[in-house]
Amino acid sequence: MIIAVSLFIGIAGYIVIEHMQLLDAFLNSAMLLGVMGAVKTEGLSENGKLFAGIYALYAGLVFIAFMSIMLSPVIHRIMHRFHWIDE
Repeated sequence: MIIAVSLFIGIAGYIVIEHMQLLDAFLNSAMLLGVMGAVKTEGLSENGKLFAGIYALYAGLVFIAFMSIMLSPVIHRIMHRFHWIDE
């Protein structure tokens, strides 16, 4: 759900600010959300560059949060396996 909402925010931002076609907006948003970087960086307006930068920071934080949620059970199990206790 978090990824779908984040993708929608990116698509909407590119369509409204840069007047991109839906497929181009999806591609740029998906690449930024997947921590790969934007596909189209040339020809962006100043507002488009600002949006792309803010969205890239947001996407990086979403990636970190998502991975933390997904890996926490594994890390917890490893801690129990090696008897690491919180003192």
